[in-house]
Amino acid sequence: MNPSRRAVLIAAGAAALAPAPPAAAAPRATAATAPYAAYWYPDSLPAGSPGPGITWRSLKSWRAADDPDLAFNAATVPLATRFTPTPANPTARTGQARVQALVSFGPTSANPSQGSATADYYALTHWAYIDELVFWGGSAGEGLILAPNAPVVDAAHRHGVPVLGNVFLPPAAYGGQLQWTRDLVQQDATGHYPLAAQLVAVAAAYGFDGWFLNAETGGGNTALGTAMLGFVKELRALAAAKGQRVTWYDALTVNGTVSWQGALTSQNQAFFQAADGMFVDFRWSAASLASSGTKADRLGRSRYELWAGVDVESNGSGTYVNWDAIVPAGKPHVTSIGLYRPEWTRNHLPADRRAPGDFHAADDRFWTGRSADPARPDPGDPWRAPAVSVADRSTVTSVPFATVFNTGHGLRWYEEGAVVSESPWNHLGLQDRLPSRRWVVRTAGTRPAVAFDFADAWRGGSSVLVAGELDQPVVLDLYATRLPIAVNTVVDLTSRGESGGVNVELAVATAPPSGPGETPPYRYLPVNSVNSWQTVTIPLTGVSGTVHALGIRLTPTDGATPVRWRLGGLAVRPDGTPPAPAAPSAARVTAASGGDLRLAWNPAPGPVRHYTLHRLLADGTRRFLGATGQRAWFAAGLRPEQGEPAARFEVRAVGELYNASAPVIVTHPW
Repeated sequence: MNPSRRAVLIAAGAAALAPAPPAAAAPRATAATAPYAAYWYPDSLPAGSPGPGITWRSLKSWRAADDPDLAFNAATVPLATRFTPTPANPTARTGQARVQALVSFGPTSANPSQGSATADYYALTHWAYIDELVFWGGSAGEGLILAPNAPVVDAAHRHGVPVLGNVFLPPAAYGGQLQWTRDLVQQDATGHYPLAAQLVAVAAAYGFDGWFLNAETGGGNTALGTAMLGFVKELRALAAAKGQRVTWYDALTVNGTVSWQGALTSQNQAFFQAADGMFVDFRWSAASLASSGTKADRLGRSRYELWAGVDVESNGSGTYVNWDAIVPAGKPHVTSIGLYRPEWTRNHLPADRRAPGDFHAADDRFWTGRSADPARPDPGDPWRAPAVSVADRSTVTSVPFATVFNTGHGLRWYEEGAVVSESPWNHLGLQDRLPSRRWVVRTAGTRPAVAFDFADAWRGGSSVLVAGELDQPVVLDLYATRLPIAVNTVVDLTSRGESGGVNVELAVATAPPSGPGETPPYRYLPVNSVNSWQTVTIPLTGVSGTVHALGIRLTPTDGATPVRWRLGGLAVRPDGTPPAPAAPSAARVTAASGGDLRLAWNPAPGPVRHYTLHRLLADGTRRFLGATGQRAWFAAGLRPEQGEPAARFEVRAVGELYNASAPVIVTHPW
């Protein structure tokens, strides 16, 4: 790519989010201000004063104990272990190319820590095809080092995807200063690199998985290149000791100048060897990728640790790509894929068409392809979606497992089929583990439409809607799993019919498919279905071993008639009433400014899916305020009601099966 255009894309699209470390006792905020993700300069700050809403900070002086937003920004979901099921189609490979995504989720200086009151958000759900997410962003006027925000990290970790923060040293033409590069690689009296240790400490405290290094400020020399190489080596050594990783961007060379290679060459080989992987700049060719793969092999490194950059920011799934240079059909893959700015699937939509359904339709097109079914890719589709080449992965390996198909945003909030808040919202950390193969539909008849839908839900903000004229039985693959079955294992299925008669059966397979693209060997168990939300418990009688796949079979009962059927929840659990999770403790108001409050609490012992917050009104009703995976909440614009002398709030822990703890009460005098 032309360097000036490349810099424009970076400067215009840079976003910054930043989560903070999980300490139990964060310092009391002096005022109840909204928490935002963190961003820093390496050490020295720009001349002048920051713009409105921007805070200039030095990473060198950062200390977790001094961070008032720590409880809001620390991720709480550990990185899940993944497995690779039998691929959904014969062209998807295991053990070859993987996908890295460089995503800007929001602005650098004003990215909310706990979501916001809009459904218009890049609610990424196709985690099954991603091996590494880079929290992209940064700008010369705001900050250069971004720590991913907690909702993004929690959602990614739930699906087994590591998340990297971003270190961005911009071109001089867009405000970059060579001093910031020198600041980053400064050494102390012992010859160590103090900011390498700081980066590792930030990732450990905030709960993410390492750093993406993008040094594009020109004007350096060999001494600076040597210092940067020493910095990367020390960063990787420190990171590896904490289970973190480092990815290098193909820009700065060993002689200290910026020269995008578009290949693995003698100019960037040392940085690749010092890091865990390298993003190959967009100017690659088929020949340069082939030589890069060969060079990686000779170095004893995997060629799939090279991410060939694919710029989709402007045209998304309409982008022309020489796919055969990266993932040729019928031959071993050459390198992995680095997708730059796949949030195009949201950003390209007109402002009046950014409803969640419109976004997910575009996102499914991008990740799955024109056929909308990863089990049957369209061979004539010029966009080679990741599902065509890359095997999906799953983290559904233990019981209990539950999902309400919550995508992490919605037009309302639902609890047990009832609307408890009419406000639109987003909070990616509340996203469930979602079906990875969207949408595999097996039928000898007319294929119905299947999609996440936001007009109704059992819990959260979304459900799965099957709509169309069913004239033959339809099997919908939902989850590839490795769930052990005990003698008392049951499945809860929550659904409702809206129109048209269907017979509903749970599909359970205790063995993998016979080969890529084949149907799992399902056994079908009857489910009673009615036209209102209903949860049916299905014993796995006669089923033993390990569940390899879960799905649904719908058979029309009224002939070929239009059907609308909605799936709201699925849980695999031991029979009997599950114990409620333990309650959080020490709930408190940590800062107040009029009707703006910061609340915090000590985490509940044991596993917790998230926490819910309600306001308790004088008439005995409860008003839903929100939910979060973190141990703090910011509430804005509250007012006294019904002449109350004090506001009362309750916080509850919610377990894996969506059962809630006893409440802990917080009182705040007006």
